[in-house]
Amino acid sequence: MGTVVMYSSVSVDGFIADGNDQPGLLFDWLTGGDVPLDDSGVLKVSQTSYDYIRPYWDRIGATVVGRHVFDLTDGWDGTPPGGVEHVVVVTHRPAPDGWDPGAPFHFVNGVEAAVAKAKELAGERLVEVAAGDVGGQVFAAGLVDEVRMDVAPVVFGSGKRYFGSVHAQQLLEDPDTVIQGNRVLHVRYRVRR
Repeated sequence: MGTVVMYSSVSVDGFIADGNDQPGLLFDWLTGGDVPLDDSGVLKVSQTSYDYIRPYWDRIGATVVGRHVFDLTDGWDGTPPGGVEHVVVVTHRPAPDGWDPGAPFHFVNGVEAAVAKAKELAGERLVEVAAGDVGGQVFAAGLVDEVRMDVAPVVFGSGKRYFGSVHAQQLLEDPDTVIQGNRVLHVRYRVRR
């Protein structure tokens, strides 16, 4: 089965969104470069960021998100973001009315079941877990193998925390990757077992 990676852009003080649930300047690095990151024409990064992010994105087989993120994005109009093949949505509610049952989205109750479903769908590829409340629950359950952060040079002071409501101490290994891009620092940690 594939590696489970918790991932997001994050402020220097550990937030993935401000108090109004907005990412603010966290994603400036994703639009401030000159190298297209995908076919949308919107995402353009520095060559350094491209060389780090694109191969990672290409290895993702499934992404796990919470219902809140799904609702905020309107389910990406039924097309998973970044070329991901499957999205597993952690929720206690059914798919929205009128949702296309053929869309590659899977609605699952509970983080353990979501990670199991994502692993099944991803096969040997990576399972990405969006940081935040659901990511924090997956992390606290001991199901995350690796933590990736794109640290943006912004301080929010409050908002949505990268690790959600995790309150227990957990050690990570020393970062095995630290790459400086334009307006971002890419960092990767393995979770200490």
